[in-house]
Amino acid sequence: MLNVVLFGPPGAGKGTQSERLIEKYGLVHLSTGDVFRANIKGETELGTLAKSYMDKGQLVPDEVTINMLRSEVLKHPESKGFIFDGFPRTNAQATALDNFLSELNTTIRVMLALEVEENELMQRLLKRAEVSGRADDANPEIIKNRIAVYNNETAPVKSFYQAQNKFVSIDGIGSIDDITARLFSAIDAI
Repeated sequence: MLNVVLFGPPGAGKGTQSERLIEKYGLVHLSTGDVFRANIKGETELGTLAKSYMDKGQLVPDEVTINMLRSEVLKHPESKGFIFDGFPRTNAQATALDNFLSELNTTIRVMLALEVEENELMQRLLKRAEVSGRADDANPEIIKNRIAVYNNETAPVKSFYQAQNKFVSIDGIGSIDDITARLFSAIDAI
């Protein structure tokens, strides 16, 4: 089973590249944001619990997040693998994900990290705001904060996968096709 963590700061191109990886390798895309929204909208028990934390401005506990992802993974028993997008965000989440996947006799095969300089991220997000109307992409101060949160809180997860020899840095600058080719090469090499 090919399980991939697609990693990178806001604006690195994870959404765009996920679509291409799904198409080529037949993977199931698991975005924690999408999973949260679906569970909240569907008023599932986990969604209601997650919403109770979010409504207070608190982070959803790792256990709740993992249980939501577990539920999604179990919905796809015939899957060739999964792309985890937006998860794990902490080393504790990475450990929990490893433990859960080991129960299913599988593991994360690779973490692909899209590396993009901050100025480029700013430009991409501002452009995305114009095209998609996403308010969180339109304000430079909010963008800077999102990138800072990524750098301070999420980027350290790289070391978790580096320690397992599963980390691959991908140059996220260039044409979409060039970046896709780099991702395909990295996956095909494992």
